[in-house]
Amino acid sequence: MGMQCAICAKKPAKGNQKTYRGKAKYLGGVGKKITGINRRWYKPNLQRVRVSENGETVRKRVCVQCIRSGRIQKPVKRLPFATVAI
Repeated sequence: MGMQCAICAKKPAKGNQKTYRGKAKYLGGVGKKITGINRRWYKPNLQRVRVSENGETVRKRVCVQCIRSGRIQKPVKRLPFATVAI
């Protein structure tokens, strides 16, 4: 699976990159004109992350929106501190 989020299936999308020239009207010009349109790809911001699934730790490519929104569960790196009962 290339360039796709393992959680939300976000993948590259096509769009346009427009090139302008001229001075904006509010700055006293006659307005901006489009002088060129190029097709381009908008790629998702994917990161390789260790994810906890069904008690196992697996590596997945996940977009940053899923990481920040809490859609993945990161594994516990070490057991929490436990006191010894006497």
